[in-house]
Amino acid sequence: MSRTARGFTIAGIVAFLLIVLVPFWWIASMSFKTYEQIQFATSIYVPKPFTWDNYTVLWTATRFPLWLRNSLVTAVLVTLVTTIVASLAGYAVARLRFPGREWFASLILVLYLVPPALLFIPLFAVMSTLRLIDTHQGLILAYLSFSVPFSTWLLMGYFRSVPLELEEAALVDGCSRLGSLVRIILPMSLPALAVVTFFSFTQSWNEFLYANVFVNSVEVRTITTGLSLFVVEDVFFWGPMMGASVLSTLPPLVMYLIFQRWVVKGLTLGAVKG
Repeated sequence: MSRTARGFTIAGIVAFLLIVLVPFWWIASMSFKTYEQIQFATSIYVPKPFTWDNYTVLWTATRFPLWLRNSLVTAVLVTLVTTIVASLAGYAVARLRFPGREWFASLILVLYLVPPALLFIPLFAVMSTLRLIDTHQGLILAYLSFSVPFSTWLLMGYFRSVPLELEEAALVDGCSRLGSLVRIILPMSLPALAVVTFFSFTQSWNEFLYANVFVNSVEVRTITTGLSLFVVEDVFFWGPMMGASVLSTLPPLVMYLIFQRWVVKGLTLGAVKG
């Protein structure tokens, strides 16, 4: 690599890091500032004095712990259901022969490509009929409408790459279809499963539109919609809001750090094999 190319590469990396890290640093620094520092724009880059008061208020005087629990429960359940349903559906399309299999495979991708903004109105009508508005169950079902299609499509392409001979040998040895999926296919598809887990969790954790439409009560809100309650008319509680923003980034970050190796590998191989 020439010196000029290396310089452009370094400049690009630095620019990317600034774009990504500077907003997060701004949010994090504001979460450690006092009300006066925020209001009068003093100690802009580094909090002086440094205070934990915003986090204390967040945990003791707001409903943030409840919203955190709601988000965790919703995201974990969506991830579990998505993984199970997508594994079964992806295996059926990849391995079984039934009428309309190719049509079903194409439909899965089409369903994922439909924008959520077009679906929330019919979904709201369905949820109202089933009396699932303002419930965690309704929110979970709504999230499954976008997590299951993508996960099924990804696993379907990955399952097709697993050598058929391994599964046939397991079937000859007396293993059932479900047993071959659990014992042969899934262990060899850990990178794809890591992508499905990470995608389902982060999408459910960060989703705002459905959570804002289908949930009204404070007790059922998730973090994304709960943050809007820190704005009361023309008053912005910036300190607690920024503290909540910092804490809300930690679970997806931890998920990525845990599954980083498998997520990168799964996305690459899934794109090629799909």
